[in-house]
Amino acid sequence: MNEITAQLNNYRQSPRKVRLVADSIRGKSTKEAKVRLDFITKRATGPLHKLLNSAIANAKNLGADIENLWIKAITVDGGAILYRRRPVSHGSAHSIRKRTSHINIVLVEKQKSVKKIKSEVKELKK
Repeated sequence: MNEITAQLNNYRQSPRKVRLVADSIRGKSTKEAKVRLDFITKRATGPLHKLLNSAIANAKNLGADIENLWIKAITVDGGAILYRRRPVSHGSAHSIRKRTSHINIVLVEKQKSVKKIKSEVKELKK
């Protein structure tokens, strides 16, 4: 069973916000994940949709059956933090941390059940 991966590094949104969307598609089929991403109203859905399409394209290049692809794992880790300063009164400054995310997605091809395989063999024999 091959694992197909795709990754998005240094996406300029905090990992906490991206995880909300990533958790909703973990363990789903790629078709169901695409539908869910279409109806979620969060900014992270666009890049996650592109990443999912990239992983599907990688699977297609490796010769996997696209109909049986499932999301095995999707991880959102913290990336580089951009440190900025905001001036405040009396000549001092407060720090601002602009966070980035590293997103990894792993697709796996689910095996067909034995019953489905047997029924396909019977149809081919006819």
